[in-house]
Amino acid sequence: MSDRLSALDVSFFYLEGPTTPMHVGGVLIFEAPEAGFDYDRLVRLIRNRIAYVPRYRQRVRWVPGHLSNPVWVDDENFDVTYHVRRSALPRPGTEAQLRELVSRIMSRPLDVSKPLWEMYLVEGLEGGRFAILTKTHHAMVDGVSAVDIGQVILDATPEPRQSSTSAWRPAREPSDLELVAGALTDMVRSPAAVVDSVRRGLDDVRAVATRVGQQAVGVVSAALTVARPPSSSPLNAEIGVARRFGTAATSLAHYKTIRTAHGGTVNDVVLAVVAGALRQWLQSRGEAIDSSSTVRAMVPVSLRSDESTAGGNQVAAYLVDLPVGEANPVLRLQRISYEMGQHKASGQMMGAQAIVALAGFSPPTLHSLGARVGNGLSRRVFNTVVTNVPGPQYALYAGGSHMVAAYPVVPLGRGQAVSFGITSYEGGVYFGLNADRDSMWDVDELADDLVGALAELLATTRKKRSSPTRVKSATRR
Repeated sequence: MSDRLSALDVSFFYLEGPTTPMHVGGVLIFEAPEAGFDYDRLVRLIRNRIAYVPRYRQRVRWVPGHLSNPVWVDDENFDVTYHVRRSALPRPGTEAQLRELVSRIMSRPLDVSKPLWEMYLVEGLEGGRFAILTKTHHAMVDGVSAVDIGQVILDATPEPRQSSTSAWRPAREPSDLELVAGALTDMVRSPAAVVDSVRRGLDDVRAVATRVGQQAVGVVSAALTVARPPSSSPLNAEIGVARRFGTAATSLAHYKTIRTAHGGTVNDVVLAVVAGALRQWLQSRGEAIDSSSTVRAMVPVSLRSDESTAGGNQVAAYLVDLPVGEANPVLRLQRISYEMGQHKASGQMMGAQAIVALAGFSPPTLHSLGARVGNGLSRRVFNTVVTNVPGPQYALYAGGSHMVAAYPVVPLGRGQAVSFGITSYEGGVYFGLNADRDSMWDVDELADDLVGALAELLATTRKKRSSPTRVKSATRR
């Protein structure tokens, strides 16, 4: 029986439009080993490892009449070489050339008639390095616990681990009649499923009721935040199909130093750096800023507990007002730490779990409408998206090649001029800025402002330390 997409997973298709392709990605930078690394080696890696991610040999089939959510089916004509592609920069390839290539590749939508992913080997990078660019539809991964095709090619040692070589035979693709029959069967079964869903929601409500005073504060706070529109900002604009990509590489040790000196969490420091960078960037554009000026960031978090084995996307978000009007970098950090602490203490995520559980049984037509309305309202709820996903602090390798940097690529919503993707890896913190090409002509300046904002915070730790330098990076120095 084919797997049916969850309501949240399929919502990423409903959110998709000509200017808002819903794919995520990553730019992975490697040092080539003495034996070298080429396209054929990458294809062999994917062929040997793709059994770990069977979804990457499946495509989406829509149910006739949209009677139910679409299903995943095996692609009977799957060809790995269609998805793994080769590109090159004129040697020695510069950082700017790589960023430009990434922006052009990420501007193009995925082929919805095929499995929804692509991977590019980019050769010719200066310093004997190369890049691997991954591009995957958001319906397939949530960036937190799902496995991405880029992950399965990585090893913890230079010597690749043994992989499965068993032959794969695609399952027969269901006919339109079988898809309709499956949808009708699910509809017959849905009343019991809805009861179970409501019961789970009521369990959440009972849990909330045990801390009613604490939770009421969180609910009221969330309602007031959404009801109060964010400040007008150049971060919100009518966007086109073309993109720019900016990067910044910094040291994780600097964030820990700041956390030790001023409290909070590493994530609080990251958000404070983003706030400081946005302050510098807005000032460089001549925007009016006063002490009360804020930029509202949507900060996604995973709803999945450590014990959960359920698949699919289970996400919610905090809405955080970044105090860009605050001139003192330490006070900016303290205000963010306080606000994040209030979000966590309020238990708003409990309420979000109940909402997601109930939304899973919305009719697809209504869910489509709701998703599109939500996408249209995004600019009136927040200004930008900031995702921070911690990565391993040890070296990783692909086919014996050492990975030296990793930059996330987060999709843009309607009216969102730039998104901040952040990950930490092997002692570095890497920022990937996916931006609209026309409205964010200065995305490289904003990337530089991130390093400047970190330097500003580091200077307040009262110890003589060198200014933060970029971690060895292939895309920015």
